[in-house]
Amino acid sequence: MSVLVSIILLITSVVMVLLILLHRGKGGGLSDLFGGGVSSTLSGSSVVEKNLDRITIFTGIVWVASIIAEGLVLKHGL
Repeated sequence: MSVLVSIILLITSVVMVLLILLHRGKGGGLSDLFGGGVSSTLSGSSVVEKNLDRITIFTGIVWVASIIAEGLVLKHGL
């Protein structure tokens, strides 16, 4: 059980780093490198940015849940 939770934690950690780097910063960031700079800034957030936000939030929730699960597994020795 501990190995499974550790693998989920590792995968979600890497995905979180990548997703955060893809977000648009004040200067464009890495999202410009992958084509994020071609979207119009007049309409606010594009659909891609909104979906990226949703995926990042979902991954963050899974990441926090896996941290809590890892703590419980280590505490109770399952």
